[in-house]
Amino acid sequence: MTRKGLWAINIVVLVCLLGCVGAIYSLTSKPANFMLSCSSELFNHQADKADSDHYLLVDLVSKDGLAQINYRYYDLEGNSAGTLSMTGKVNKVDTERQMFDISVTTKQEYVGAKGQATPEHYEYLSYISGINLNKNGMHSLSVQVLERDETKDYAVVLFQPSNTVCGCRLVH
Repeated sequence: MTRKGLWAINIVVLVCLLGCVGAIYSLTSKPANFMLSCSSELFNHQADKADSDHYLLVDLVSKDGLAQINYRYYDLEGNSAGTLSMTGKVNKVDTERQMFDISVTTKQEYVGAKGQATPEHYEYLSYISGINLNKNGMHSLSVQVLERDETKDYAVVLFQPSNTVCGCRLVH
């Protein structure tokens, strides 16, 4: 076999290897698509109980590597106490630890009705995400499934850095 023939075979083998690596990467790096509909009751143990109880609803949707997170706050009468809407991308999915790492790049805030007090949780999340977005142009958010019941489509989920544990419905 000539040198040209060996060189051509090497090129073909290299192209096949690169194709295989590309195929494996595309199969293993597929972004996770999921939807969580979560709720939690918020308490401020240092404030007057009548002024401190709120409900938090968190909706998290991930499709094709993009993420939309909505934190919606309500008082006990069902009046809106504020909304934080965030968008970003899913950076990493750790299936072993059941963790999702999300980079938030945009945030919109909506306050509740005039005179309606915003929950401290809203204030904290607004503050910390605002600092990170202004300083780095990105706010890191992690979501970890602490407990899961596939038969009931239910999970207990921890959101960080807001340190919020919610009961979530898994939407397929």
